[in-house]
Amino acid sequence: MLHKTRGIVFRFTKYGESSIIVTIFTELFGIQTYIVNGIRSKNSKGKIALFQPLTLLDLVVYYKENANIKRIKEVKCAHQYQALTTDIRKSIIAIFISEMLNKTVKDETHAQEIFEFLFHALMLLDHQQNSVENFHLVFLIKLSRFLGFGAHQADEILGARMLDSEEEAILKNLLQADFTEQIVMTNVQRRNLLEAILRFYTLHIESLGEIKSVQVLRDVMS
Repeated sequence: MLHKTRGIVFRFTKYGESSIIVTIFTELFGIQTYIVNGIRSKNSKGKIALFQPLTLLDLVVYYKENANIKRIKEVKCAHQYQALTTDIRKSIIAIFISEMLNKTVKDETHAQEIFEFLFHALMLLDHQQNSVENFHLVFLIKLSRFLGFGAHQADEILGARMLDSEEEAILKNLLQADFTEQIVMTNVQRRNLLEAILRFYTLHIESLGEIKSVQVLRDVMS
C-alpha cells in the first residue's frame, strides 16, 4: 500500500554496483529501510544527494508491515539546507547529531512525536543565527526525554559525579533552555558539560560506544 510521509535520512550503504540501502526515520512508521536501485549510476543525475544524512524528505513509499526492506515510489527534498552546508560550526554539529541519532533512535514508539522534534530542530539549526555553539547540548537534553530517560534536574544527569558550582548552574539553565536561548559559558565548561551529558547517555544506552565526532566538535567549538 502507498503512503505519503515525511522522512529524515539517517544513513545509507552502497549495495551492488549502483544501488543503496537507506535508513530513513519516517513520520508515519518510524525507522524504515529502503532499497533504491540505480541511484549511483551515471544516469541518476546526482539524485544520491537526496539520501545524504539528515536530509529532510517528502516521500511516497510502499509499506508492508512484515517486509524488512521496502521501496520508495517518489522522493523529493522537503527543505534545502543553506547554512548546514556552508557554516563549519553547523556542519560539525549536524555530523554529531547524525551520529547520535544512529546510535540512540532504535524504537518506533512515539515516532511522530520524535519526528516532529527532529524536523523542527534541524530546521532551527539551519536558520539559527545566535547561540549555535550550545545547540548540541540543548539538543541532547531534549532528545533524551523523547528516548524515555530524559532528565529534568541536574542531579539526574550528574549522579555522584561532580561539576563545579558554576558549571552546575549552567547545566540547570540548559535543562530549561530552548535552542535560541543565549547561555554564556567558556569552552572548557562547554566540554565538561558535554562529557557529563554523554556519560548520562551511556548509563542508559549500553551500546552507545565511542562517539567519533566528539573530538572534532570540541575542536571547532573551542
